[in-house]
Amino acid sequence: MKILIQNGRVIDPASGFDQTCDIALAAGRIVAIGRVAPDFAPYRTIDATGCLVLPGLVDLAARLREPGHEHEGMLESEMAAAVAGGVTSLVCPPDTDPVLDEPGLVEMLKFRAEKLHQARLFPLGALTRGLAGEVLTEMAELTESGCVGFGQAEVPLSSTQVLQRALQYAATFGYTVWLRPQELHLGRGVAASGALATRLGLSGVPVAAETIALHTIFELLKTTGARVHLCRLSSAAGVELVRRAKADGLQVTCDISINTLHLTENDIGFFDSRARLSPPLRQQRDRDALRAALLDGTVDALVSDHTPVDEDAKTLPFAEAEPGATGLELLLSLALKWSQDSGVPLARALAVVTSAPAQVLGSALGTLQASVGRLVEGGVGDVCIVDPRAAWTVQDAALRSQGKHTPFTGYELPGRVRHTLVAGRVAFERG
Repeated sequence: MKILIQNGRVIDPASGFDQTCDIALAAGRIVAIGRVAPDFAPYRTIDATGCLVLPGLVDLAARLREPGHEHEGMLESEMAAAVAGGVTSLVCPPDTDPVLDEPGLVEMLKFRAEKLHQARLFPLGALTRGLAGEVLTEMAELTESGCVGFGQAEVPLSSTQVLQRALQYAATFGYTVWLRPQELHLGRGVAASGALATRLGLSGVPVAAETIALHTIFELLKTTGARVHLCRLSSAAGVELVRRAKADGLQVTCDISINTLHLTENDIGFFDSRARLSPPLRQQRDRDALRAALLDGTVDALVSDHTPVDEDAKTLPFAEAEPGATGLELLLSLALKWSQDSGVPLARALAVVTSAPAQVLGSALGTLQASVGRLVEGGVGDVCIVDPRAAWTVQDAALRSQGKHTPFTGYELPGRVRHTLVAGRVAFERG
């Protein structure tokens, strides 16, 4: 199908391209940016006057809840939420039920996702069988079935020896290990350690739960030479350790979530379970340090940390509520809000949700490596068209995700996605 997008402000953060022009798409690819051939005969023309025309967003952390947790989310609902938020590529962790530790499970999940013809799905395989932390999975077979890396999701490894062996194996074959830095025993609380948690009577998670895990990971990287992506940093101290590790030449990338970018422990309010998150929200100084690190590139990517939770599991006392919040439909708007509130250049705010996360995936994207998260002639036709002037208020009932809980309920956010194209086909259109 041939599509012509006219008069939009086309921004490709990776190359710095930023000008008002037309884009032509055919056979799932971008065939022209700017000078469209006079004989190009589109099947459909989209008027993008006053809108931003961006690469489709790349989200490195989105739980789709299928298989095993269909009462909290299904592929149909969560993929619909993704394209409604302009997300055209997403990575899902392996903590499904059953766990993604067998090639057949990965292949079935990818097959189900592809049949929906919406966002591209890139699964992470389990690092250990059943995420039990004892026996390594068959990483080579899981890679062949479509996994882009290996991780433990929210399940910390209790054995440093197992982690060392996993990193040694991954380094041998060039795989990336995805780890959420969290010490097993210190990370069992429900809120950030500090005066607020003490006043509310909530069990605390100290910053040391993150930094101890980071120290362990970095020491192992020095001896194994492995490549690690750190998922959802939450503290100023953690960011500083990552900054040093990068300066030392370790192969490390990292991300933070939209929740820790904008919120602090004070947003727990009077035990609001919508702010029951993992990692927990920390102090303002931590949030400020995360913002600065995302701006200067120490933090590579911004993620939605999309975790749909059903009503019964969320409407419980704070300490008993299941952690998580929906985020796919908020990712772009919260990146734009960061830009507006903090004076961050628009290109940087867009890069952390497009080209930068695509670079984290790197060669795992295969033939898509050169064009996911980018707008380039000959590249895949993954495009997001957003009206930056259209403000909208987050309302739970209006979210397409099956999970309706978010700490941003009631927030007025900038930017409304009008169209999302995946492989040159309109996957979402706002009426």
